[in-house]
Amino acid sequence: MIWHEMDDVAFALKEKHDFRWLKKFGNVFTVFNDQASGNLCFGVKSTGVKRFIKYAGAQPLRYFGKTDDAVEQLKKAKLNYEFLKHPSLVRLVHHEELKNGYVLQFDWADGKNMRHLNIDHLTFQERLNILDTIYAFHAFVEKKKFVSVGFRDESLIYDKDAGKVKICDIGHYERAPFTNDLERPPGSRRFMAPEEFQIGEILDERTNVYRMGAAAFSFLGKDPSLAESPIHKVAKRATSKQKEYRFQTVKEFYEVWKKALDVTIDVWGF
Repeated sequence: MIWHEMDDVAFALKEKHDFRWLKKFGNVFTVFNDQASGNLCFGVKSTGVKRFIKYAGAQPLRYFGKTDDAVEQLKKAKLNYEFLKHPSLVRLVHHEELKNGYVLQFDWADGKNMRHLNIDHLTFQERLNILDTIYAFHAFVEKKKFVSVGFRDESLIYDKDAGKVKICDIGHYERAPFTNDLERPPGSRRFMAPEEFQIGEILDERTNVYRMGAAAFSFLGKDPSLAESPIHKVAKRATSKQKEYRFQTVKEFYEVWKKALDVTIDVWGF
């Protein structure tokens, strides 16, 4: 383990690495080095403006793959951010090939990563707003013919003061339909459809639908008063183990969800 320091921020890596290239992006005020993806992330500030840097080329402590693979994956991720530009997605502002790696620079998103956020502290309406942003974005993703491989709560940053959520990680999204070639694709098991655990299975619009239902259970599932409510039934259908029983598109799911939500609020009194 080798310790590094940038602008008084210390972090450890498996190997020594040259970060002199980082100086031109500004002063480092935070580092995210606890990543299994192979990426090392920095918060930087220049002339009063914060940016988020995602870099592949070093060896984070939790990464056990090849550096070249991490670099190639980040280059592929760049194309996703360019093709899926959306108001709810963090904006890619710069990309660059470096001597020993590859870097993406994004607008800084204020807030807290939802992996570390206790959703019990959010109101019912706040959680609904988060879900609505997720659903609207993935209806757009579906229209662009992508599968949301790797989507999880860690893909979201929530700004409680502004009441807004940003999608911050779409690096593993794939063109649909996509044939699963991994025993364990990236992502959280809570958000993954059954077909994602089978090599050779096709991931498509219905895989996206499953993930939308899983998101509903993740953000609302702890509320026992919602059991058997209209939105509960919609989410339950979306997460059917068999594809043919799910909604066939995110667009269809989203339309039914909104109608069910109206009934849930009006009749069930939420």
